Amino acid sequence: MDTTPTRVSDASLTPRILPRTRDEALYRRAREAGLTELQARVLAGRLAGYQGELSPLVTPSLRHLAHPERLADARRAAERLARAVAEGEHIGILTDYDVDGITSHVVIRRTLSELFGVPDQRIHSLIGHRIFDGYGISLPLVERTLALTPRPSVIVTADCGSSDEPRIARLAAAGIDVIVSDHHALPEAGPPASAYATVNPTRRDCGFPDPTIAGCMVAWLVMSLTRAVLIEIGHLPPSTPKLSPWLSYVALGTVADCVSLGGSAINRAVVAQGLTLINRMEAPCWRVMAERLGPDSVPFDAETLAFQMGPRINARSRLDDPYAALHFVLAADDATARRHLEVLDADNQSRKAIEAEMVEQARAVATAQVAEGARVLIVHLETGHAGVQGIVASRLVQAFGRPALVLTPAAQPGMLTGSGRSVEALHLRDALQRAHDLSPEALPRFGGHRGAAGVGVPLEQLEVFREAFARAVDERLGERELYPCVFTDGELAADQLDLATLDELERLAPYGREFEAPLFDGEFRVEQLRVVGADGSHLMLTLSQGAVSVRAIWFRALTPGELPAFDLGARLRCAYKLSRNRWRGRESLQLMVEHAERLPDRGGK
Repeated sequence: MDTTPTRVSDASLTPRILPRTRDEALYRRAREAGLTELQARVLAGRLAGYQGELSPLVTPSLRHLAHPERLADARRAAERLARAVAEGEHIGILTDYDVDGITSHVVIRRTLSELFGVPDQRIHSLIGHRIFDGYGISLPLVERTLALTPRPSVIVTADCGSSDEPRIARLAAAGIDVIVSDHHALPEAGPPASAYATVNPTRRDCGFPDPTIAGCMVAWLVMSLTRAVLIEIGHLPPSTPKLSPWLSYVALGTVADCVSLGGSAINRAVVAQGLTLINRMEAPCWRVMAERLGPDSVPFDAETLAFQMGPRINARSRLDDPYAALHFVLAADDATARRHLEVLDADNQSRKAIEAEMVEQARAVATAQVAEGARVLIVHLETGHAGVQGIVASRLVQAFGRPALVLTPAAQPGMLTGSGRSVEALHLRDALQRAHDLSPEALPRFGGHRGAAGVGVPLEQLEVFREAFARAVDERLGERELYPCVFTDGELAADQLDLATLDELERLAPYGREFEAPLFDGEFRVEQLRVVGADGSHLMLTLSQGAVSVRAIWFRALTPGELPAFDLGARLRCAYKLSRNRWRGRESLQLMVEHAERLPDRGGK
């Protein structure tokens, strides 16, 4: 038997522009429901197999929220928190350090303080340091918690805890009731046995209709139910305000955590309502961010949250202590918010520089692996920064069309920590579960979702882990061909290249994971061409299609110092989005080019 690895040709790494698979039955339903041809096309390309009503997705509304008591253990969690509030106990809030964790923290803290009247001195914020503590209820975070004086008697987690039974057991043994609120997939053993309650929509015994909600939404539901219990027992008056204003934070966490905005009526409603609240600009954090981004950035949309606010908040936790991000979101006045945003902005710039260097190193390693026929990329960067592993893994998936894990040294000697991103065909967390089952000692810690996950791997077990994970991936992908793909919604006619078409598409917003913003493809001729950007990596273009000309921008089109591979008059096949270019109060259509291929010249214009 020939065991020589199959070498992969360079052609297989060229991104392919492919049409999305369209659910024809759903397309017909959408047209019958009164949607335009283009809107029906967009829905049918994203919601294959969807059998539910279309109106909750097309017209998001909070009336589609399910009652929090449908979450298993939610009542038990709410009653314990209510007792802690009513009896004056010290309460710990333990959350992850990313945007979902930070927004969860804000929801819980503001509810306890502003709605329930818990004094600040009885609330303990517990957020781990990504580099020194690691993810979730880490051992260093447990040690710091146990050293508190006075010590909290109850801790509520958010966006973490489902896979942390050993640490929860230690807290429980010290007399602390731990309420886990989370949305990550549970271990095969089920909810952590030592937790007082585990509220997680992915539980097998949970009756909540949507397991895709973010951690911040789980926290919002738990705190909403706690408010109801406090009113029931007479500790709060029925007139106590509801938690509706905090949906602005839930919207940010939901978008930034990349949970589904496809078939989830709840996620779509929360993001839509949250954006409405954000665009009132009532909180300093929103006002100061709008000030930083400029007047043309308002009103914010889901992309603003995903690509402007989210990265700045994440950058702090990636590189340093996450409390500046918490203080920014909680800031009581513009000056305080502005001061903290300066820190976040500086970290974001540092993050970009670190990311660029790590992407270059990782691509070199991945290129060698792919040349040897690798179907999953496991890149160990000995001097890499743990804070940008996930971003680098995403870049590898885009470039090579394969699931990728990026590993760097952990704070604990002899351990590696890693983040992974996946392709559409592979449920990453399930593949890691299989790798753990094959070699438990090589993967003692992992967690995550279909598309993203985190791991802890002993350095001496790295090769064993590689083999186990590669086998797990092969079992799931079989003989499927892997290559980078750019999926589009087809072509637009020249007369559709206008703001009216963009308005038509925006009526289906919000867009996000599993409901990606529309991407089209078409042939254009290059009328104008200019290299822009501080490092000369972007292209500003004027493209024509027949008699119609339109401006376009192509970010990261070039390696700094590289010249474009085409000139004026060239014919390109472009994959592009429609965007609204705002300048000094005026709006115009602009194409955002995602990928372009040069086409053979046909002669003449």
